[in-house]
Amino acid sequence: MSKKIIGITLGDPAGICPEIALKAFNKPELYDRCQPLLVGDKSVVDYYLNKHPELNLSLNVISKPAQGAYTYGTVDLIDLGVVDMANFEIGKVSKVGGDAAFQYVKKVIELALAKEVDATVTNPLNKEAMNSAGHHYAGHTEIYADLTNTEKYTMMLADGNLRVVHVSTHVSLREACDRATKERVLDVIRIANQACKDLGIENPRVAVAGLNPHCGENGLFGREEIEEIDPAVEAARAEGINAEGSLPPDTLFSKANGGMYDIVVAMYHDQGHIPLKLLGFVCDQSKG
Repeated sequence: MSKKIIGITLGDPAGICPEIALKAFNKPELYDRCQPLLVGDKSVVDYYLNKHPELNLSLNVISKPAQGAYTYGTVDLIDLGVVDMANFEIGKVSKVGGDAAFQYVKKVIELALAKEVDATVTNPLNKEAMNSAGHHYAGHTEIYADLTNTEKYTMMLADGNLRVVHVSTHVSLREACDRATKERVLDVIRIANQACKDLGIENPRVAVAGLNPHCGENGLFGREEIEEIDPAVEAARAEGINAEGSLPPDTLFSKANGGMYDIVVAMYHDQGHIPLKLLGFVCDQSKG
């Protein structure tokens, strides 16, 4: 069986994205796992290859994924021609950078929908830059949902066997509280359950976090659990989903990381992101 073709976006050219991408392409083990395809701008890639001659990579510009060489030492690139590095400033938020990052994502989605690539990987984009360029999305998740005509969706983060999905993500904390409705929580429980099944987990154990401290202490610290979250869990259980909650989020993630649950439904961005990134990100201060 041939290796899968993975479409990789170059990300916002004003930031660290191009260097991340090229350093990944410089690893032989990448080619042991897949056929990596970069989607971006030749001007940007040339700039960073000249900046980092130690990478010793050559560039192969193609128009279709099927034309790729997919050989270590050669970066196969679909050039969108959005950025001219002669007139582009590194390290500065700009409409050009935001537009480029969006166009790269749009292209890999189109390639995936056309079944020309088997999966997509996205480098970071700057939300301010993207929105200033007229692409009004909160992030990658919303772009994918819109361009694939997906009505019900959520973001999932994973590190090992710890998986987290979110009721809301890139909104204010005030708005996040308002979005924790029975309907939305139930939708995310369903999505979480199906995602785990798609990953080969036969009977997923879905843990649902509360919104308030100690799940509101029976209304003492808030009534969202009583009025919205717990009824959503009950409805999910009535559908045969092995859901439990609401559960105090200050202990829930430790339990999930210990193997008690297969996936956690978090109520808002930081509730889910902080524990996941604490485990998944390594910041070695000794290296500066």
